Amino acid sequence: MTEIKLREEICRLGRSLFERGLTPGSSGNISVRLDDGGWLVTPTNASLGSLDPARLSRLDASGKLASGDAPTKEVPLHTALYQTRNTARAVVHLHSTHSVALSMLPEIDPRAALPPMTAYYLMKCGATALVPYYRPGDPAVADAIKGLAGKYSSVLLANHGPVVAGDTLEAAVFAMEELEETAKLYLLLRGLNPRFLTPAQIADLSKTFGLTLPEHSPHTPTSS
Repeated sequence: MTEIKLREEICRLGRSLFERGLTPGSSGNISVRLDDGGWLVTPTNASLGSLDPARLSRLDASGKLASGDAPTKEVPLHTALYQTRNTARAVVHLHSTHSVALSMLPEIDPRAALPPMTAYYLMKCGATALVPYYRPGDPAVADAIKGLAGKYSSVLLANHGPVVAGDTLEAAVFAMEELEETAKLYLLLRGLNPRFLTPAQIADLSKTFGLTLPEHSPHTPTSS
């Protein structure tokens, strides 16, 4: 996809996320890595609902602003995911309500913020890590992401919001939507003792769809 098309896609998908209430006000940011090693990212204080393709921030391979408006303060967060997820070509970070709520619950396992509730959650997101709270834009969040060693494409920032990496922008958006819906399901079913996928069912999904789950995730099938 050409850079012009990618700029249009960022704006189109950003507007879709905003209009469906998945990230309010000027919250949330999107980036896409380009073939030359640079990347496009949404500007600081910009609403995803009213992005201008020509004003998106274009960073060079070293992370310096090459053109467009000043980039989001979450550049360190995006950079850390690109550095640790070699297949990542896009990163989406939102402040979606149910995922933020999930990140505040005391029982959440940092290695697996959600149980294996549905097949599509595992297929789109794998397992989701939870990292501690850092103020928005704090460079220390990059160290927390790097500490995951690239094992997770789906991460919750405590008391802040979800961030998802994908091999395409569309894949990252779809995974983000699946994460938010699964967080909503978890909150709806909390305390009701719901049925989750069994280890055998997870193993079948992994074999059929080539899923790679984090080694220490409780979702990872164990051999008998």
